[in-house]
Amino acid sequence: MVKCALAQFNPKVGDLAANAAKIVSMAQKAHLAGAKVVLTSEMALIGYPPRDILLYPSLVKAARGYALDMASQLQNLDLTLVLGSAGQNQGGRGRALANEALIIQGGAIKEIYAKRLLPTYDVFDEARYFEPGQGPLVIEVAGKKLAITICEDIWNDEAFWSQPLYSLDPLDDLPDFDVLVNLSASPFSVGKQRLRESMLAALAKKRQVSALYVNQVGANDELIFDGRSVWVSPKGEILARALAFAEDLVVIDLDSPGVPIGPDSLSPEEETWGALRLGVQDYCGKNGFQSVVIGLSGGVDSALTAAIAVGALGASQVHGLIMPSPYSSDHSVTDALALAKNLNLAEATKIPIAPVMSGFEAVLAPVFQGLAPDLTEENIQARIRGVLLMAVSNKMGRLLLTTGNKSEISVGYCTIYGDMCGALAVIGDLYKTEVFRLARWLNRDREVIPENTLTKPPSAELRPDQKDQDSLPPYALLDEILISLLEDKLSPKEAAANLDPATVYKVAALVRRAEFKRKQAAPVLKITRQAFGLGWRMPITCRSVFMTP
Repeated sequence: MVKCALAQFNPKVGDLAANAAKIVSMAQKAHLAGAKVVLTSEMALIGYPPRDILLYPSLVKAARGYALDMASQLQNLDLTLVLGSAGQNQGGRGRALANEALIIQGGAIKEIYAKRLLPTYDVFDEARYFEPGQGPLVIEVAGKKLAITICEDIWNDEAFWSQPLYSLDPLDDLPDFDVLVNLSASPFSVGKQRLRESMLAALAKKRQVSALYVNQVGANDELIFDGRSVWVSPKGEILARALAFAEDLVVIDLDSPGVPIGPDSLSPEEETWGALRLGVQDYCGKNGFQSVVIGLSGGVDSALTAAIAVGALGASQVHGLIMPSPYSSDHSVTDALALAKNLNLAEATKIPIAPVMSGFEAVLAPVFQGLAPDLTEENIQARIRGVLLMAVSNKMGRLLLTTGNKSEISVGYCTIYGDMCGALAVIGDLYKTEVFRLARWLNRDREVIPENTLTKPPSAELRPDQKDQDSLPPYALLDEILISLLEDKLSPKEAAANLDPATVYKVAALVRRAEFKRKQAAPVLKITRQAFGLGWRMPITCRSVFMTP
């Protein structure tokens, strides 16, 4: 009987002491449950992604010191710890560091494996820091041969992928082994777990081995990690799966036939809710904030953002600010108040902005003399609200959450230094149609978001009788175009093949023109394959097929 433990935990980047303590605690619990091997996630000791803190030699030196201390604490246990970390490149050439798996046994680091495939696509930039490893590692524990790999190392099987990204497959270099081990820090996106499990099943069946996959859980900045570590049989069956969006310690017996548990059953809405809830919870908790403030407009975006914040922090820690203008409809205020009641918010304070608008008008009158009102006055309203929200945030020590959705951020239908003010864009990776879909899902058992909020035409209410569709295509069409341009990477001409060309070209131009706003926007919680943030590296100044027919 050989028991292995999948130690799925939530690290804080750079907090070596806390991360080490948690890993040791989980290893001790696993040992009490009979485990001989404890597996962590990729770079578990440091936390992923560490980004440029890796450029400080003192961090990497300290990490090795903590690893040795962990080995000392576990030396009296009959236990092998496979620990994700980073260390100095021992090859003598290339980049200074290696992304490592440390094999800790008997109070010492016995062997070290360096990650061989270093991704540089989407949010990844590992070639900036690491030199790829040069060879495989198979360790033997209680008669079982465990092949050690790290994340990307298993994502290049030519039988699974139509176009592998790398010229080598590290699995092809492995000698005989019984169990494929993978330490991973795979960022979440909706539907990605099904892809992971399909890939792992294909690998296990092809190699006729068990597979143990340990994924990080928790959120660091805009990246969310969903956990859901798994044990896969040589037949490709999922025999165990750790919790989604929560820490877990799963102890399995490699000699047990196990019972298949079936495919992951979370719906897209459940995945999205769990991810965004965790993203807010960890962004606040890991950065020292207990409470948040949100501008409540009576619209669906601020309503959904508030609901997610309540799910993450509790209603007592969520404060709303209702800031009507002379152009705000009565239902904007009543819908916002109804939402606050449904969510049992700590407070929903009403601050009319008409007096402030009058003050701005008087101060600017000499400068604007003879000029007709236009978008300038609309943006001033948004910026007044931004100032009020930031004032409450500063005075009360509450983190300000922005409420813009991906459709608006894509085309610049948002005001820089206005409604874009804030520390975290909670729904910035949800298209408007997805916002409505998630809100409807949230209301499946009871009314959380007022029905009127879901049925009235979306409006910024910055001028009389304004509607979003005065400036934008219907959101269903807009989102279809945006998915083609942003996620499918089609040129406007290609996207226009099945859609109205004039509308496509207009949207593409808006996306291009809004790049300067996005460069100054709050971090966006990533839940799709193409979010604005780490994985979006468009220049502000350029001319390309993206903006021309």
